[in-house]
Amino acid sequence: MVQETERIEPARPARKRVEYEWLAPSTGPCSIRNQAGRPELKYARQEVEDIMDLRVGQTATRSLTVTADHVQTFAELTGDYNPLHFDEDFAANTKFGRLVVQGGLTTGLLHALVAMDMPGSGTVFLSQNWKFTAPVYIGDTITAVAEVVSVHDTKPVSELRVRVQRQDGETVLEGDAWCYTFSPEV
Repeated sequence: MVQETERIEPARPARKRVEYEWLAPSTGPCSIRNQAGRPELKYARQEVEDIMDLRVGQTATRSLTVTADHVQTFAELTGDYNPLHFDEDFAANTKFGRLVVQGGLTTGLLHALVAMDMPGSGTVFLSQNWKFTAPVYIGDTITAVAEVVSVHDTKPVSELRVRVQRQDGETVLEGDAWCYTFSPEV
């Protein structure tokens, strides 16, 4: 018989970090352009609690309805013009039966979740281990979910369990990831 024991979390030092809040209009990221045509990202600087305040079991979610424009823009940025994403006849004759979204759009939602929601600003992936379990189709609404599995006691490192689901509840991606949260000196 396995006996469960309660894990006592050590006290963590209180630290502050700087967080930047997106100030662009709700029309979406990169909607403001500078004279060179490049995105002009504007953020408001504010102090927030450090990653040290993350707790095991804490969760965050982020959703996106994927459009044909997303697929086209992703292809323009990356060069991924796979016929599974653009050729309806080709896609119809595969096990998918219709056009599917690039996997990078699905994983991109996880990148946004860790960078903007939890752990938050300044966070990058150290590693990811995930698998795609079902396709995402144009018009699907996908929701990324992350749950904190562990938090390093002395470093801004956390382990997350991640999952992305379609609007019908089917899981399209699952796995885990390790994150590091950078923090400029305040």
